[in-house]
Amino acid sequence: MSTHPHDHRLAVVGGGVMGTNISALALGHGVPVVLVDVSEEVLTQARETIAVKLRHAQLMGKLPAGRTPAELVTSVSMTDAADATTVIEAVTEVPETKAKVIGEVSGIVRPGTLLISNTSCIPIDELASAAARAEELVGVHFMNPAYMIEMVEVIRGPRTGDATMAAVTDLLETLGRTALVVDDAPGFVINRVLHPLINSAAKLVQDGVAPVEVVDGLLEGCLGHATGPLRTADLIGLDNLVDSLNVLYARTGDPGCRPCDLLLDLVRAGKHGRKTDEGFYNYRKVAS
Repeated sequence: MSTHPHDHRLAVVGGGVMGTNISALALGHGVPVVLVDVSEEVLTQARETIAVKLRHAQLMGKLPAGRTPAELVTSVSMTDAADATTVIEAVTEVPETKAKVIGEVSGIVRPGTLLISNTSCIPIDELASAAARAEELVGVHFMNPAYMIEMVEVIRGPRTGDATMAAVTDLLETLGRTALVVDDAPGFVINRVLHPLINSAAKLVQDGVAPVEVVDGLLEGCLGHATGPLRTADLIGLDNLVDSLNVLYARTGDPGCRPCDLLLDLVRAGKHGRKTDEGFYNYRKVAS
């Protein structure tokens, strides 16, 4: 099977944190991208963000040497995804929203087009019920930043077909990613472990057991957590995290997945982490 970048044409639906991450990864590996969102304003910002991420990836040596970045096209029309060989859904972690996008785009693309959901917690088989052809949908949980972290979690739903698994393997090889395949379940592996951990860490801060920096410092220094759970939460986006925890709590009943009050308060205050310059930490640049 070929893994040449020119064999792939990617459509990404959703111009937020993960949509721009995945687009930068693909473009940097020579795969052209059509980025679709409902707002021209979002798409203008997404173009700027992708350019920054591409520069960062190049500076960090995370892109293939000598490969020219591919073309980025942005659109507010889902029909511009029609010629894609792969569509990646990267909209907000709300089941109804994701299902609507998957249903719409699967009716536009040709049969045999690879459909990927970048969901972090929603079972793939739930979303597959919205697709025109359930066997063409697979989950790929790209990490953030997608162009820096080479490992990805691939989720095979009960109805995901062999041809789909072969196609996603080919795409991920082209993008220089290493895939580990897991079976379908709420939260899969990474977030079924990570999200309750972040929620527990936030509750320790909420209850006054330790401040944010101490909680992160202990998990970094004693357990080898690369950035600490609360700094990781800021990178994920606290609004996205709360949505994912709600998905997990509704599907597992695990009380550890019920978002704690501190998380909810931060989201209500518009403090969503790095993307708003404030979350558990303040990221605003101090004027010199």
